[in-house]
Amino acid sequence: MRRLLALLFVLGCSSAKLTPALSPRDSTVWWRNGVCYEVFVRSFYDSDGDGIGDLKGLIARLDYINDGNPSSTKSLGANCIWLMPIDKAHSYHGYDVTDYYHVDPQYGTDDDFRALVSEAHRRGIRVIVDFVPNHSSSYHPFFQAALTDPASPYRSWYRFSTAKPTQPGPWGQEAWHKSPLRDEYYYGVFWHEMPDWNYETPAVVDEMLKVMSYWLTAMKADGFRFDAIPYLVEDGNALQHARGTHEVLKRFGNSIRSQAPQSFTIGEESDMAALPTYYPDQLDSYFEFGVAAATLESARTGNASAFVTAVNRANTSLPEGRWSPFLTNHDQPRVMEVLNRDMSRARLAATAMLMLPGMPFVYYGEEIGMLGTKPDETIRTPMQWSSAASGGFTSGKPWEPLQPDWRTKNVAGQDADDSSLLNHYRRLIHLRNAHVALSRGRLLVESTNNAAIAAFVRQTSEETLLVVMNFGAAVLNNVSATMNNELSGRRLRLLDGEPEGGCGPATVVSDARTFTIAWIGALVGCVYHVTR
Repeated sequence: MRRLLALLFVLGCSSAKLTPALSPRDSTVWWRNGVCYEVFVRSFYDSDGDGIGDLKGLIARLDYINDGNPSSTKSLGANCIWLMPIDKAHSYHGYDVTDYYHVDPQYGTDDDFRALVSEAHRRGIRVIVDFVPNHSSSYHPFFQAALTDPASPYRSWYRFSTAKPTQPGPWGQEAWHKSPLRDEYYYGVFWHEMPDWNYETPAVVDEMLKVMSYWLTAMKADGFRFDAIPYLVEDGNALQHARGTHEVLKRFGNSIRSQAPQSFTIGEESDMAALPTYYPDQLDSYFEFGVAAATLESARTGNASAFVTAVNRANTSLPEGRWSPFLTNHDQPRVMEVLNRDMSRARLAATAMLMLPGMPFVYYGEEIGMLGTKPDETIRTPMQWSSAASGGFTSGKPWEPLQPDWRTKNVAGQDADDSSLLNHYRRLIHLRNAHVALSRGRLLVESTNNAAIAAFVRQTSEETLLVVMNFGAAVLNNVSATMNNELSGRRLRLLDGEPEGGCGPATVVSDARTFTIAWIGALVGCVYHVTR
């Protein structure tokens, strides 16, 4: 560990002059002004009829994500897509990489990826790719060399032990796996077919830096989503969040920013108590799992307290604009399952998430209310485009069966329905894009007179917006909240609220810090413009 830290310190100092400072106050970077859409390429759209989604299929559907027209009502308006792993891999999900430098042939070619980036950029969409730095596949040629030959130069790239260590993994699981060739063991925190890289070996750090540089320069990617970052380095009993992990991430982040100052990096780290230790100078942002869980909890129960508490914690303990809200992702039961298939609650959860600071992430199909729970394959089923055969996803047999409701729940069916969940997402994303206060304004959480109500302000020097949400199942009258800022001489004009008539007029009372709303409908979110 000391050798690793010393090496990283020296290398970090040698490149310090080239590394731009990461300023949490810089609100002009593109990832402070938009929404990112998570895509499992395998399940998005199949262009050649083999039943597996591919990069050409994604290109064909880019207009659905963003057609390049800010006033469009037919695209989501997202300015970023995150692609789950597209490298060559052994498993369908791609998180056991066998070749970090090339696109899996099932999805297309390296040139197809470059074409995707070009077409995406033409529409104002940035492309970030999943990067798996914690482990490789057990079928990766480097691991196979290390496994078969103890004298291999790649032996030190992984962790081997002749005696089985008694120490369990970070959540009590078996992490040392028996070699199939001899009486020895290797470390893999997730499972035996995902052996961990050994970051004590300088060549491993160099190789990962080389991989990232390749995707930024040769492939023209706009950044990375880092998978499983807490487990990069093991230090004695510290199997997650180790000091060495932070040093490695700092080195990675600095290298990326020096090569591509407009890039974006975001990490997967679900321990909210440890999250502040990943700032200020490692990756750009991290997923806020605590806010995500609390948003769904409040939407499910009708009590706003979980949401308010989690948002307050994130807002006070993390750098402004550098934590990303979301609802669920490819590892979790889908939103509609968590909310017991209640469309109204799903709409309100979307409102709560999309009005928060940072770059929100939307998991493909979430915007039409797709279903899916464990096992993982059924959380990642093909996109439901229409009621045509195979949901319009493929002309062949889908790699995984669609959800049973695909004939009645699909993009085509919701497209023309102004009140659909799809058009709710479209409207909110375009609202966010149109108002600088929603995309990069500071967040002020307000106190209210009802446990079902959450209220917060998004504010820049240019505008102030008030967001009020009723998580409860009943219409509430005379809702009030106390503001952090004085409202003397201000008026509140309704900017957005659905359904029509769900948001009553809001007025400022005599103390100039309290406002009242005449009524707010059940499971309704309202956005007011604070004007003079």
